[in-house]
Amino acid sequence: MLDRFLHAYDHFDYKFLVFSGGADPVSERRYIKELLSYQIEGLIILSHMISSEELASYGIPTVVIEREDRFISSVNTDNYSGGVMAAELLIRNQCDLLIYVSTDSRQIVPSFDRYRGFLDTCKKAGIQHDAVFRDSVFSYEMMHRFSVDALNCITERYEGKRKGIFCSNDVLANIMLNCLFRKHGCLPEDYRIVGFDDSPIAREAVLPLSSVGQQFDLIVNEAMTLLNRQIHARKENPSCVIRPEHSLIKPQLIIRDTAPG
Repeated sequence: MLDRFLHAYDHFDYKFLVFSGGADPVSERRYIKELLSYQIEGLIILSHMISSEELASYGIPTVVIEREDRFISSVNTDNYSGGVMAAELLIRNQCDLLIYVSTDSRQIVPSFDRYRGFLDTCKKAGIQHDAVFRDSVFSYEMMHRFSVDALNCITERYEGKRKGIFCSNDVLANIMLNCLFRKHGCLPEDYRIVGFDDSPIAREAVLPLSSVGQQFDLIVNEAMTLLNRQIHARKENPSCVIRPEHSLIKPQLIIRDTAPG
């Protein structure tokens, strides 16, 4: 997504300074203070380490993407609809039960709505369902270990049933797919997998992954539009109060080989 923001210069005529906090809130606060010293006009925040309340306290036009947004403007994918799409696809694949797998169980983050949509769809369809969460996963190695453990648990607990697994991102889905291929040489008939994001890893997986795709170009354009509106409002009236605005972008269901539907 970052590269799409950098290319937004052609339309919005803003130059970008990019800082990566490396999942360290202390570093991110230091970077933000440094950016403010450059007299920047606005902030786009992709990280989730600093609360929206703290971001709002800096008093500068700010838009966050897929992050907790109670006090700040945001653009998010319609995660609830994405969860519904994934669950319905797995149901169409005639799975006996559906399982949601995620590395974040915090209900305040927008991505938790993926689970809400999944859960409501399972209940409505009357299909057996389960969920596996693991918080505080900050590296690929930790995500890999969690994915392997989750898959082993699912395999042992639901042996003999056709299992539909909805992963909260494509990285988790790809790790599980690779584990199954190493063990069986294929995706067994009793497994179906759907990821989220439609990242390149989904398209280039050993077996292309079905995924709920985020429309990144629309997200970036909407975020820049919101930020631009706030910046111009502040220029016209430096003392104006910036009221949070929230936009949802519809996801797209991408059907591939791991859940053909």
